[in-house]
Order: sequence, then C-alpha cells, then structure tokens
Amino acid sequence: MHYRLLFRNIGVFTACFGLLMLPSAGCAAWYQEWDSLIAFGESMAVSMTAGLLLMMAGRGANPKRMFQRETLGMVGMGWLATAQVGALPFIFAGVLGPADAFFESMSGLTTTGATVIQDIEACSKSILFWRSFTHWIGGMGIIVLFIAVLPYLGVGGKQLFKSESTSDPHALSPRIKDTASALWKIYLLMTVAQTVALLLAGMDLYDSLCHTFGTISTGGFSPKQASIAHYDSLAIELIILVFMVAGGANFALYFAMLRGQRLALLKDREFRAYIGILCFATALITANLMGARVPAMPGAPPLDEVGNYEFGTALRNSSFLVVSIMTTTGFGQDNFERWPYFSQMILVALMLVGGCAGSTSGGIKVMRLVILLKMIYWRVENSFRPKTIRPLRIGEQLIDEDMQRRTATFLLMHLFVFGAGSVFMSGLGLPPLTAITAVAATLNNIGPGLELVGPMHDFSQIPDIGKVFLSFCMAMGRLELFAILVLFVPGFWKHS
Repeated sequence: MHYRLLFRNIGVFTACFGLLMLPSAGCAAWYQEWDSLIAFGESMAVSMTAGLLLMMAGRGANPKRMFQRETLGMVGMGWLATAQVGALPFIFAGVLGPADAFFESMSGLTTTGATVIQDIEACSKSILFWRSFTHWIGGMGIIVLFIAVLPYLGVGGKQLFKSESTSDPHALSPRIKDTASALWKIYLLMTVAQTVALLLAGMDLYDSLCHTFGTISTGGFSPKQASIAHYDSLAIELIILVFMVAGGANFALYFAMLRGQRLALLKDREFRAYIGILCFATALITANLMGARVPAMPGAPPLDEVGNYEFGTALRNSSFLVVSIMTTTGFGQDNFERWPYFSQMILVALMLVGGCAGSTSGGIKVMRLVILLKMIYWRVENSFRPKTIRPLRIGEQLIDEDMQRRTATFLLMHLFVFGAGSVFMSGLGLPPLTAITAVAATLNNIGPGLELVGPMHDFSQIPDIGKVFLSFCMAMGRLELFAILVLFVPGFWKHS
C-alpha cells in the first residue's frame, strides 16, 4: 500500500467535499437560518483543514503508483471520510449526535434514505436541503464526480470507476474522464427535467429540488414527515414514479439513446426484465390489496364497504411502492406494514433485487439475478444432458466462466453479510423481523424496513453500535462489498 498516495487523494476528496456545502450554506443565508449558516461554515473549515493536513502528509506521492490495492483503498476510505465530513453540519447545528449524524450522512451519500431524525420538519430548511443534496452527490458517485473534475485522477481512473460503479466504462467512451463527464451531464439533465415537472405539478422550488435529489439518486429523503403522502397528489406521484424508474435503469443506455440508438432501452435484456418484474409485482400486490381486508387507519386511503382497497387506490399505491422499493428509493406514500403479508413479502423480495447495473439503485441488481437464473437453468439441463455444450448469453453478450464465478461469489458474500448482520443486530436486543429488515434495508440501500424500522418509524431506536454497523452496511451495499471489506483484511495494509 502506498500510503502517501492514499493520504493525498483522500485529502483532496475531503477538502473538495467540504466545498460542496456551499449551496446549503446559501440556502441557510436565503432563509436567514444563521445558526445553520455558522454550522456549515464550521463544517467547511474543518473539512478544508483536515484535507490540507492529509495532502501535506501525502506530498511527493507518485500518481502513477496507483494500482488495484490503492484504488480500492481510495474508494473505501474516501467514502468513509466524506461520510464523516457530511455528518459535521448535523453535529454543529445541534441536530444529531456523532453516531446518529454519521448514520444520516452515510444514508444520504449511499442513497439509502434511512433516517434517525424523529421530527423531520422541526429541522431547518438548509439542514434538510443538505440532507437531500447528499443523495444527489452520492447518486452518481463521489469518485465519478472527482474523476470528471480532477484531471490527475485519469491515472488509474478506470479502476476507480469500476470500484465504485456497476457501469461498464467501455460502454460510454474510451476515455474514463469523458465517461464520467457524460454520466454527470445526463444526471444533471434529468435533475432539471424533474425539477421543472414538479414545479408545474404545484410544488414550490425548495420541495421540488429536495424531492428531485431524492428521486434521481433513488435515495428517498423528503423534507416532509409524511414523505410523498404529504401532498396527496396523483400528478406528483406519477412524476416521481417515472423518474424513479429512470433512476433504476442503466445510465449507459441513456447515453446510447443520445448518440442515436433510440431503441437502446427496449433492446436491453436487463431493462426488459426490470420493467417486467415491476409490472408483475404491481399486478400481484394490486390483486392482493383488492382481495384481502386491510385494517382502516386514521388518514388512510379510502376503502370500500368490505374493507378492501378500491381498484384505483390499489393500483396507485402498489405501483408507487413497488417502484419505490425495487429501485431502492424508499419514498413513502402508504403504510405497507398494514398490507397483507403476501404483499409485504413481495416488497421484501424486491428489496433484494434492486435496479439495473449502472443505475443509481442499490440491491443485488437485475443483471446478476438474470445471470444466476441462467446458470441454474443450465446446471439443471446439464444434469440430464451432460454432453451438451451451450454458452451462456444475455442477448448478444457472452457470460464467460469468470463472470459467472464473480456473480456467484458476490451473491454468496451478499448473503453471508446479510445473515451475519441479521444475527449481530438481533444480538443487540432487536426483534428478529426488525433485525433482518434493518440489515436488508441498509445493505441494499433501500431505507425503510419492517416493524421498529418500518415506513411509519425510523432508526432512532437502534443502539449506537448498531447504527455504526448499519452505516458500514450502507457503504458495503453502495460499493458492491469489496471496497469496504478489504479494509478489514490485515494483508491489505502491508506496505508494498
């Protein structure tokens, strides 16, 4: 490990990340929230000072010495460092303690959307703006952002890109800097489009920006306690639903469409499977909500005379929450804890699936599940046709043995972390369903779980050690496990 190079780059990340608080500081000045403005100023000062000290420690580092070990260390440590910096405004503003602030910051940057804030609307507008803005920063990727704006990261940039993103860097442009720039331009264009659409639907500019940050990034933070249910607007729900679906798709396909391949989305096998799962799950839950009694609750959507959802309400609520959960956005529009158990189990399954590779979504990813299903089918067929040789393909893409091994390894690691994490959380005194869904919701970057961490609750009841552990789960989910897990391997830190 070349420590000087690691110190220098993390110092640059830390210092630059502090500058990203300027829009939130401007929001504090606009709304005359002077305490929050001071908190942002202190946070930027700490960030810049820490960054400069780390850069001084890394003086003389040779950027050409950036190999696989250094890139993994930069990505993993970079995300942990920026999450700590992102926690500072919550601490200096007196909103949260250190463990809670780290959890909230990590939840924002990893686009998880889980929160420990019990009364969201009691916070200042600028703090809530920063909370949502962390979604937008982390959605496309902190490292991808720095690759786009820092020329020297072109050295080793491809490895950095692959360590943070599930996109194939070759799918966009031969030059990694151009790839990162293209992704952020598409991201910015979608941000502007949704903000304008929400303004036309009746939201004010502040709410439009906050909800756009949470939608495009598939994050889910809302400045309203009741989330999207606060507005009770079909138009707003439809706009957010469309952009959640867009955020869960592979951004490389949008680039291809801009380059003239107008049918790139429809031709993509993974995208078709993604849409198929969304539609199928929506149909199942809609039918289940109409056919099973649902207990009435104050402020709940209208129920018919026998206590079931009407078709329109069932379709509206099921479609929104299916998309919200599968894309790992986590926006709330109805309390799915009062839904029938069958519908709840479908949502839990969708938590694990996630969106497409190369999207802002978390989860295992549709592509991996498609590969796994093809591997299972081939193995079953091979059991009675042992002499048959059939290469695995998804569309025109050949799935070689190396990709099959990596897919199987990832899934096994994911299941192991999920199982071990659930046992650990139950050891802290949490009920089994709370422990299991808390880990599932954070490891897959979703937000709400069930029971004590359900859609009508938050993560404030989790012990501090549990919050720190779940923060690492969020980072592992966002970075595809490896960039965080290697930090706990002693051999990784040996000087080379």
